[in-house]
Amino acid sequence: MASHCTLSLSLIFLLVFTINASSPSSSSTSSEADILLTFKSAINDPMNYLSSWSNTTTTHHCNWTGVTCTTTTTVSSLTLQNLNLSGEISPSVCQLSNLITLNLADNFFNQPIPLHLSQCSSLNTLNLSSNLIWGTIPDQISQFKSLKFLDLSKNHVEGKIPDGVGSLLNLQVLNLGNNLLSGSVPNVLGNFTELIVLDLSENPFMESEIPSDIGKLLKLEQVLLQRSGFYGEIPNSIVEMKELTIVDLSQNNLTGVLPSRIGSSFEKLVSFDVSQNNLFGYFPDGICESPGLTSLSLHTNYFNGTLPNTSIANCLNLERLELQNNGFHGDFPNNLWSLPKIKVIRAENNRFSGEIPDSISMSSQLEQVQIDNNSFIGKIPHGLGMVKSLYRFSASLNGLYGELPHNFCDSPLMSIINFSHNYITGEIPELKECKKLVSLSLADNNFVGEIPESLGDLPVLTYLDLSHNNLTGEIPLELQNLKLALFNVSFNRLSGRVPSSLTAGLPALYIEGNPDLCGPGLSNPCSKDDSLHKIAGISKLACALISLALLAGILSLAFGFYVLRRSSIQKSETGIWRSVFFYPLRVTEQDLIMAMDEKASRGSSGGFGRVYIINLPSNELIAVKKIDNIRNQSFKTLKTEVKTLAKIRHKNIIRILGFCHSDDSIFLIYECMEKGSLGDLISKGDFQLAWSFRLKIAIELLKDWLIFTRTTFPICFIEMLSPKMFFWTLNLNQSSRISHWIGFLVKLHSSPPWIQTHHLPATWHQILIITYNLNAELGYNKKATEQMDTYGFGVILLELVTGRAAEQVESNEESLDVVKWVRRKVNISNGAVQILDPKISSLCKKEALGMLEIALKCTSVMPEKRPSMCEVVVELRSIGSKNYVPES
Repeated sequence: MASHCTLSLSLIFLLVFTINASSPSSSSTSSEADILLTFKSAINDPMNYLSSWSNTTTTHHCNWTGVTCTTTTTVSSLTLQNLNLSGEISPSVCQLSNLITLNLADNFFNQPIPLHLSQCSSLNTLNLSSNLIWGTIPDQISQFKSLKFLDLSKNHVEGKIPDGVGSLLNLQVLNLGNNLLSGSVPNVLGNFTELIVLDLSENPFMESEIPSDIGKLLKLEQVLLQRSGFYGEIPNSIVEMKELTIVDLSQNNLTGVLPSRIGSSFEKLVSFDVSQNNLFGYFPDGICESPGLTSLSLHTNYFNGTLPNTSIANCLNLERLELQNNGFHGDFPNNLWSLPKIKVIRAENNRFSGEIPDSISMSSQLEQVQIDNNSFIGKIPHGLGMVKSLYRFSASLNGLYGELPHNFCDSPLMSIINFSHNYITGEIPELKECKKLVSLSLADNNFVGEIPESLGDLPVLTYLDLSHNNLTGEIPLELQNLKLALFNVSFNRLSGRVPSSLTAGLPALYIEGNPDLCGPGLSNPCSKDDSLHKIAGISKLACALISLALLAGILSLAFGFYVLRRSSIQKSETGIWRSVFFYPLRVTEQDLIMAMDEKASRGSSGGFGRVYIINLPSNELIAVKKIDNIRNQSFKTLKTEVKTLAKIRHKNIIRILGFCHSDDSIFLIYECMEKGSLGDLISKGDFQLAWSFRLKIAIELLKDWLIFTRTTFPICFIEMLSPKMFFWTLNLNQSSRISHWIGFLVKLHSSPPWIQTHHLPATWHQILIITYNLNAELGYNKKATEQMDTYGFGVILLELVTGRAAEQVESNEESLDVVKWVRRKVNISNGAVQILDPKISSLCKKEALGMLEIALKCTSVMPEKRPSMCEVVVELRSIGSKNYVPES
């Protein structure tokens, strides 16, 4: 009996012990869930991505979105990247005692650096990149003792880097790139002995030498210091960093020679870029001893000497070689032309010599070759036409001779060919294969024969320069099929009538030097008999048929318009409409339909539909953009996209007020800027815009670009040729406003005829609406780039200095964009001054010419010749640094 009682007591004790032992775990689970919900309560989650974070469900908190737990079911990681979150980063998260990783990147958190996260005792990874974090880095950053990974890149962090950052001795990754930091780098880099990645790039307001103790970072694999105002010499200690794979010191003000042994020291090197500095000396010997080297960029410095052929032969994995704008000389290495993986060879503006070997045909991946302004000689090899991946070959200003091989343009991707200023002879071969050719320059050679008619069959040919040759015959009428921005056939021996459509708006100097050419505006007018003969060439029967066809077409269009209009009205009256208003608007869909008549319409329908200005019963003016044919978009998708755009709050951004949506149309409602767009206003004869305000518009737009490209807001930088869409507007106080929803319109239309949307990436801030001039560029760049943003900004500058809208109809009813107009005028004698808006005061002409020069650089035909936006900042600041007096 006693034994039985003892056993019972033992079982009861064991049961109680088990319950007590399990209680803390249960309490911990409940506590961690509550902590997460407290953290969530401070966050704005418009997309409801954190819907699983709830205590009303049976889902364990370790299975909530973005939550990772250890094997003991305690939270170790929160990864909430790119969830459109905003609000406050609550200190409650530090109550998660085992939290190791906190990743809130690619969201919209708008606050200073959250120092309270230093209370997270176990935290070793903090990623707040691509948010709206602002303010300076406080010295208290030293409190994050346990951090191994710190990423604050792509924010608005400013000021100096404090010495306190040197206390983070465990750091393996330090990324402060793409911010607004200034001052010098403190001499604490040597403390980071565990550092693997150092990124201080894209901080254009910094002014610092590279600290000499950087050589102590023996574990460093990536050093990224580009575009950050570094000056002085590259420390010799850098050669001690044997683990380096990526070195980018480009676009700074570095001077001196490369440290000795820099080539042979980096055995694991993959990419080495010191371009756009003030470095001099020789090509880094032994640089190709790193078998993994894929990219080598030394361009735009003062390097000289020769390229060792034996060294280059070892670069078997090299893809990009950029040596342009230096003083290199001697024979160009033959081995380089046949490297198995080479894609880009750029060596223009040097003193290289030698021939282009036929072995170029072995470069099966070669895409781009630029060797202009050197001393290359010899014939153009037949093997050039066998490289099917080639999209650009430019070899102007050399000593090439002989005839062009018949297959020189056989690459199906070829877009740009430039053999100008050589000694090439013979006839120009027929060009039938390169349907993507945009630019062909064969100027200043010794070509003979006639201009090939097949040029007229190249659908995107935009720039054609055949000047200073010995071409004969007439200008082919087939060239009228092209939309040429530049057509230069001056100083040949051409004859006959000049097709008027080819030279409309072009300077006469583009056809001068051909005494046998005749036509309007030339010193040699064509005979009247010739004109009568051509007119008589059209038979009476043809005229009758054309007249009948026109009449039938007009009747068909009228009937179609009537049917379409009636159908549209019926759909509008009976269709199902859904509305979302972000501001209180007392208006219905039917009110909008009734008010959107011809009287309320503004401008033409443009690329995406017509704009209407509507007066609400409250006497408030709104602008409504009607967009048709959107059946491929669901209401949920539209609501999500427009809500994201409507969240943006900025003094220079037009607000979206709401939208209405049916199966066929969408009415996008936004605040009305009564004075219209920049293009509307600046081209008005009676509108006065002081130079100081023009400069202010440019600088404010540039500031906004710097801010918004550091966020993930869906900002579309530009719509080039649609001034009626209120892209850039002026309010009553002449402050500038950006319409940020234009990129949204791109997404609604599957394939506008003048946009290659299939090349545009999904990231919203990269979406650009492009003109014909950029269409071909996207064709061979394959993605939107900052160079296109630079082009777009250049268009705005041209509007400001010329007083012309981005697109303007000429007297001959030709629609001419401002870029093409300026290119045609600028080369005329005193053309730059004539381009300027006459309403700009003579006291400000010098500054206006400075802005024109920047605009021409930004809209350069060759994307790689455009300055970066950071460089534009510096140039515009140099204009804006003076005190301008507003014009009367």
